[in-house]
Amino acid sequence: MIKAVLKGCAAYFEAYETISRLKLWKFFAIPMLISLAVFLLIVFVSYAFSDPVGSYIASFWTWDFGKETFNTISRVFSGLLIVLIGFISFKHIIMALSAPFMGPISKKIEDDFRGVVSQVKTTSSSGLLRRGIKISSRNLFRELLLSIPILLLVFIPVIGLFSAILLFLMQAYFAGFGNMDYTLERYFSYQKSILFVKKNRGVAIGNGLVFMLFLLIPFIGVILVLPFSVTAATIATVKLMNED
Repeated sequence: MIKAVLKGCAAYFEAYETISRLKLWKFFAIPMLISLAVFLLIVFVSYAFSDPVGSYIASFWTWDFGKETFNTISRVFSGLLIVLIGFISFKHIIMALSAPFMGPISKKIEDDFRGVVSQVKTTSSSGLLRRGIKISSRNLFRELLLSIPILLLVFIPVIGLFSAILLFLMQAYFAGFGNMDYTLERYFSYQKSILFVKKNRGVAIGNGLVFMLFLLIPFIGVILVLPFSVTAATIATVKLMNED
């Protein structure tokens, strides 16, 4: 597993050179704008709803004793919850909306890597969008379903540290999943793609780990995350298919 994770991370070392050599920056322009616009929208929504949600949770405590403590905990928890939901939603929204652009870019990268133009049938923009929405919706639902219970464990000493690490790795897996599917959609059905990623979950986690680290870079990270992560995922996925 560790070797596979490192393999997913290592593909990023080839990403910048590949993007520059193939002159792909112009093709990434719209996905980068989508990423920035979605990020700003989620920041605005998170800021607008954090206090109301915290106040709503605090209203369930009707007793006077411990009211201030419960209010503080409610606001902290609601803030973390909204940030988490926003963070998770951001990944899947930009991946779904960028699918019509990422599919053709992924094919260019694959053709260059193989040294031959692939004859595989290309999917229409609308088909790529439908596939992107389907994959992203599935992953978003599963990630939220698993993340919220794990978030509750963050408040428990010692266990909280491990739960935070688990939460980060899980988000990385689903991020890598979405990035790999831009290549897989040319070869596999929806269900077979899911099986392929599960089989190679280490590579997906490795790709997603760097994806997540990009998002920690203020402002510039949300702009550059898609070009680098999708290029790295394409390279890693093509290598996996060659091995198979």
